[in-house]
Amino acid sequence: MVDSTVEDGGDVEVQAVPRKGGMSGKKLVLIVLPLLLLVGAGAGLFFSGALGGEKDESHEEVLAKAPKSTVYYELPEMLVNLSSSGRKTSFLKLTVSLELSSELAVAEIEKVQPRVVDAFQVYLRELRLEDLSGSAGLQRLREELLVRVNAAVAPVEVHDVLFKEMLVQ
Repeated sequence: MVDSTVEDGGDVEVQAVPRKGGMSGKKLVLIVLPLLLLVGAGAGLFFSGALGGEKDESHEEVLAKAPKSTVYYELPEMLVNLSSSGRKTSFLKLTVSLELSSELAVAEIEKVQPRVVDAFQVYLRELRLEDLSGSAGLQRLREELLVRVNAAVAPVEVHDVLFKEMLVQ
C-alpha cells in the first residue's frame, strides 16, 4: 500500500507502507520449495515404475532378463611347428574350448569343425616364438583365433576362445 501526500511545492512524497497479512519471501521459499521437491520426486518415482505401476515388457526384454546358458565346446588338440628363421624348430601344442550361447550352436560347430581346425592351423603355423611371449602375446592370439572361428562358423557366434592347454617347445 502506498501513502502519498501533496506538499506546498507541488512535489509528491511517496511512502511505502508494508502490507499486513501477506507472505514474505522467506516464508514463500520455505513452503513452495519443499512442495515442488516432493511433487518432482513423486513424478520421478511414478515414471520410473518404482511406485508399482505395471510395466509392459516386450519379448526382447524378457529374453534379456532370462539367465543365459553357456556351453563349452572343446576342439581337438592341435600340434603345429612355429615359423622360425633359424635351424631350431619350435612346436606349439594347443587345446582350446569355444564358449557358445546354446546347445544348438554346438551342433552347428560340429558340422564345420574341419573348417575351424584348418583356419586355426594355417594361422598358428605363421606364428613365431616371439609372437607368443608375454600376456599381451597370448591376448592377441586369443583375439585372432576368435576372429577366425567366428568367420568359419558364421552365422553362429562364438563368445570366447579359452585356452585349456598351451605348450611351446
